[in-house]
Amino acid sequence: MKNTFRDLLKKVGSGNHTGENLTREEAATATRMMLLGEATPAQIGAFLIAHRIKRPTGEELAGMLDAYDQLGPKLASISSVRPVMVLGIPYDGRTRTAPISPITALLLAAAGQPVVMHGGDRLPTKYGLPLVEIWQGLGVDWTGLTLEKTQQVLEQTGIGFVYAPQHFPLTQSIWEYRDQLGKRPPFATMELIWCPYAGNAHIVAGFVHPPTEAMFQDALARRGVTNFTTVKGLEGSCDLPRDRTAIIGLLTPATSNEIARLHLVPRDYGFTSKNVPLGTTVELALDMQAVLKGIPSELMETALWNGGFYLWRSGICSDMLAGIAKAKELLRTGAVAAKLQEVTQSIYNLNPTVYNSRLLTIDS
Repeated sequence: MKNTFRDLLKKVGSGNHTGENLTREEAATATRMMLLGEATPAQIGAFLIAHRIKRPTGEELAGMLDAYDQLGPKLASISSVRPVMVLGIPYDGRTRTAPISPITALLLAAAGQPVVMHGGDRLPTKYGLPLVEIWQGLGVDWTGLTLEKTQQVLEQTGIGFVYAPQHFPLTQSIWEYRDQLGKRPPFATMELIWCPYAGNAHIVAGFVHPPTEAMFQDALARRGVTNFTTVKGLEGSCDLPRDRTAIIGLLTPATSNEIARLHLVPRDYGFTSKNVPLGTTVELALDMQAVLKGIPSELMETALWNGGFYLWRSGICSDMLAGIAKAKELLRTGAVAAKLQEVTQSIYNLNPTVYNSRLLTIDS
């Protein structure tokens, strides 16, 4: 086994002149061997940094996703008239701008669009604010649920969260290497397009650098995915920026392999060019609670900007203006706040003891 991995390491680590890209099958093999600990620590560390320097290909990302499909968790298909939207957001969190994706997920679910999210705890290299802590600030704790109970919450409420430390513990060793190396390996790119849902899905992936978007498109095409959205979002997330034009890639089954480019200018829709800075976790939770109560704020503007886009992209609304109007209505009438209460109650009913001991209490 060690010799097998050594041969794969030699291919990616031999430099510009003699190095080679891995095939899809080889990338899957390398990923499985690292996750299962069949390669030595020295080999794994060398592979991760060499692969980062070389840069992954779309074919290699497809193979890595194949290994995740084989070894990782999958939420089962649910009954839904629309594909479940899977939001791919960097696991190492946010450090500069206030995230809005949990509000977006609640808003979509309140409108009948199911959403699946995934992530972990504070992780390298940024150790920024992760999704799971934002949810805890809203009174929702996903960390104590088994995958089976998470499945029930998804079926009952239209929102699910695959918590990697609980549902995919094999990935934890890779995070330790990532911390020691101090650099984001290709796993950090691949996780953005990972789909831990077995049914018909609409993958939404954030990105920072244009070559990453091209890799996403190649990898997903090789895996037969024809319904996805890419967003040059805040800190690599799916959150649309307000300080610049939002650059978005759209692919649907109807457009085959031709990705459509969309540029959305916030000022064209009445939004100021200003991102909300990230304060403390408690401050963010209080600001999100205010948004759920319909109180005007800068974060409310961000919620409407993102909610409008995703309501349109999901097919619930005919265009951006209709999506923004729908988002306003859902927040004003309390439908989004009611969805949060529904999720909170669903998780509490499934796991009351652990739930109470872990929540970050917010006096709203």
